[in-house]
Parts: sequence; structure tokens; C-alpha cells
Amino acid sequence: MSPALILIDLQLAIDDPSWGRRNNLGAEANVGLLLDHWRHGNGPIVHVRHDSREPNSKYPPGQPLHAFKPGTAPLPGESVLSKTTCSAFLSTDLAERVAGRSLVIAGVITNSSVESTVRSAGDLGFSVTLAHDACFTFGKRDWFGVERSADQVHGMTLANLHGEYCRVLTTSEILCAVETYSPSSPSLP
Repeated sequence: MSPALILIDLQLAIDDPSWGRRNNLGAEANVGLLLDHWRHGNGPIVHVRHDSREPNSKYPPGQPLHAFKPGTAPLPGESVLSKTTCSAFLSTDLAERVAGRSLVIAGVITNSSVESTVRSAGDLGFSVTLAHDACFTFGKRDWFGVERSADQVHGMTLANLHGEYCRVLTTSEILCAVETYSPSSPSLP
């Protein structure tokens, strides 16, 4: 079976200035490249939307910022899954929807919902590829009070995930791998 493309929390709420500085300013363009490729017959697409129940969240259902970002929004007929937890696997039927497939994951926030979803997928036995340039995050102060840039937070998250939970590749590497994908292989080359 061809790989499934899983897109995490690409909603207008992520553009709120209160998040701070982000990295990977071209992430949405790379998501667009992945979407275009998958939309031409390369496997299922699942758009995951965060439906927060937290009172101070930027992701409450029914609010304008809850909508998908232009250019990454689902088309009619594409699966949309609503989640209430960081991992797209914990509060949904995602595992059943993509059973037997390898996964390509992209979206936001790298060190939050993307990381949680990738770890859950790896723990569930899925073969996962993370499109690191189709994800982004924000700067953050670490536990010891040191300010870390968005690139540093992103890079550390990728380092923590690569190997045990997923393979970290660029969008172009993934698109090349999908072009040479063989149905007899359970994951991308």
C-alpha cells in the first residue's frame, strides 16, 4: 500500500503573533508540494485538526482561527480528523484509518503535536518519515531559563525522533522516495 500523508494542526491559530518567532518560513510551501503529489494518486491524505478544550487555547472549535490555513486546507473528499490531545492517535481512529501503511508526517508544532504523533506512531509499529522542512516551531525558554531559538528547538526535536521513532527527511527527499516507491516494500525507500 502507498504511504499515507498525515498533516498536523495546520490551522490559522498557528499564525497568532503570541507564539513568537518561528522557523521554516517555507514549511507551508513544502506541505503544498507534498499535498500536490499525494493528490495525484499517491495515497490517502489525513488532515488533523486540533479541537482544544483548554480555556486559554488558540484552537477552540467554532472560532475563526480554528479554520485550516489556505494552501494546506483539505479538498472535498480528503479525510479530516479532529483531535483533543497532542497525539493524533490518542483521541481518534487514525491508527485504524492508516493501518498497514507507512506514514509521512508534516505540520505543527514540531516539539508538540508533531512530536507526540510521531512518537505514538512509532510506538504503534508504523514506519514513519517526518518531513522536517514541512514542519515548524517557535523559540522557547528551556527548563534552566536559557532562551532557545525556533531552529534550536526544532533541531533538538528532530534529533530526539530520528532513528527510534522515524526517519527525518526533506520534502524533496520524500518526493524522490515516493517516485521510486514499490508496493512490495512496506515503507519508503
